[in-house]
Amino acid sequence: MAQKPSIPKGTRDFNPEQVAKRQYIFKTIQHVFETYGFQPIETPSFENSETLMGKYGDEGDRLIFKILNSGDYLSKVNDALYAEKDSTKMTSSISEKALRYDLTVPFARYVVQHQNDIEFPFKRYQMQPVWRADRPQKGRFREFNQCDADVVGSKSLWQEVEFVQLYDAVFSALQLKGVTIKINNRKILAGIAEVIGAQDKLIDFTVALDKLDKIGEEKVKEEMLGKGIPQAGIDKLQPLFSLSGTFEAQINNLKTILSISEEGLKGVEELEFINTAINTLKLKTAALQLDVTLARGLNYYTGAIFEVAAPKEVQMGSIGGGGRYDDLTGIFGLKDVSGVGISFGLDRIYLVLEELQLFPETVNKNIKVLFINFGDTEALYSLQAIQKLRAAGVNAELYPDAAKMKKQMNHANKRVIPYVVLVGVEEMEAQTYTLKNMVTGEQTQSSLDELIELVK
Repeated sequence: MAQKPSIPKGTRDFNPEQVAKRQYIFKTIQHVFETYGFQPIETPSFENSETLMGKYGDEGDRLIFKILNSGDYLSKVNDALYAEKDSTKMTSSISEKALRYDLTVPFARYVVQHQNDIEFPFKRYQMQPVWRADRPQKGRFREFNQCDADVVGSKSLWQEVEFVQLYDAVFSALQLKGVTIKINNRKILAGIAEVIGAQDKLIDFTVALDKLDKIGEEKVKEEMLGKGIPQAGIDKLQPLFSLSGTFEAQINNLKTILSISEEGLKGVEELEFINTAINTLKLKTAALQLDVTLARGLNYYTGAIFEVAAPKEVQMGSIGGGGRYDDLTGIFGLKDVSGVGISFGLDRIYLVLEELQLFPETVNKNIKVLFINFGDTEALYSLQAIQKLRAAGVNAELYPDAAKMKKQMNHANKRVIPYVVLVGVEEMEAQTYTLKNMVTGEQTQSSLDELIELVK
């Protein structure tokens, strides 16, 4: 008995309608990227393990898909190591490559490797799949697409301002109103860690804080205690958990809370600059919101950090995020190249647009005209017309077999093709075509030029 086919958990097949909708999102984002001056690049789906490992923190490293070496992958494992049966110790011997976890670290590798060919500041966009060995759930997949835009070679905060505008432009173009662009700054988080006496545990602090919206305040505090952050320090965090009000009001409160931290105040200053610029430039449909509990667990962020929340009526995780990294290329030997970038979560954006019924009806570019096949002579005559329809920008095709009329008509209905053309002996002799509207049932006799105008 044949095995029932299946796909791995966290991956998906896409039917024609879904692909058309995904391409609509891709094209919208791509158009805005290019409008803002970003250039496209692509990198391999897998990288050398050392390129990826150690760049995302312990939790990120655990989610990287490792690729077994080809051939006899156990040949490099010595007997003593094999006898231990400890797969973590064995990994470096049996796997030298891994699927990319995101597009940012491969981009940093690309910049360093091609630095002599790049004109800085370099604005690039990249739209490719990434892989994470995560637990699949709604809006969280093991294979998914990211759409990234980054600028490297400039420390200017105007780049952050432009990225806020870019987010707003994309979601406005998708008619997705009510999106919230949350912003924070890693310098503020470092300042908070300094104030509570946890400078040496900044990573533990930010990783725990980043889970606030997932596990709640009490669980975050428990995790911080478990990581060795003292209770007295955690108690000092209380004002942060309840910080609210306008962007300006939160900024003023932060100046008080971080008054003893030079680095923290620098972060406040940077956020104030971005907010002032956006207040002048205005956003179309999105809102910029300061969220001091926003941490984003990735270790490479050093300045502003972004996270985009869907409209409140949709239960969905973040649909975008990013931030400033002052020395990401330093891990590959190129020092002092600052960068900032953002990412769009295409798969989650798709789910949001679907739930809110925001996909345009025209997004699925279906065949518009189906020619009924009455035999080889009629088919050849029809194909000459199909050539001219296609040249005029009309999607048209011939049913491949001279099947019964009912079967061909049912095919058109199931594919929601709006027009059917019937060409028999009479039409061929008169050099005409019978056009049937599949919605109204109305039939029209026309010349080829008239036919093209009718269906266009």
